[in-house]
Amino acid sequence: MQTPGKPDNEAQRLAALSELEILDESHVQALDELAELAAELCEVPLSAISLIDENRQFFKASVGLGIRSTSRDISFCGHAILQSEIFVVEDAHSDPRFADNPLVQHEPNVRFYAGMPLLTPRQEALGTLCVLDSKARTLSPSQQRALKILAHQAAQQLELIRMLKREQAWRTLIIEETQKRYSLSQKMASMGEMVHDLHHEL
Repeated sequence: MQTPGKPDNEAQRLAALSELEILDESHVQALDELAELAAELCEVPLSAISLIDENRQFFKASVGLGIRSTSRDISFCGHAILQSEIFVVEDAHSDPRFADNPLVQHEPNVRFYAGMPLLTPRQEALGTLCVLDSKARTLSPSQQRALKILAHQAAQQLELIRMLKREQAWRTLIIEETQKRYSLSQKMASMGEMVHDLHHEL
């Protein structure tokens, strides 16, 4: 089994992934719908939108998969994020990189895999939109095009999530700063009243 390498921009990729803050959150409906559409258009029983951190891949949306995460070392998607185009394994049983992979030898018995990287505007591959089958097969040119388009839409959805998280963080920061300034002004006003009272007492 061949362990996937790491992208040249791994540090930046992990930083961008961290900004999303959704690895441990529940599924995102928009991503669920894209995974369902990918399975339907590519006519496969399994599909997923995965995000890959330093050690694991997390399935943020999936069709037919009964697992939430796997080790990055055995993931097909770990290989896919090293590519700029669709990464295809037509028959994992006859591919020396994957023939003895636990995901091939055991559930979900992956034999076919096709994954398109989910790229940020800075070209950091956060994960993939992938389709899988327990049978050897390939994708037609129209199915490959559909997978690329859906992956682009999934990447845009992730970028929207990142922007909303950043906006929320800014709002929280502004509220906290406003509260601090209000508290300080209240203290200063209270001190002013004390000085005024002392002045009159003298």
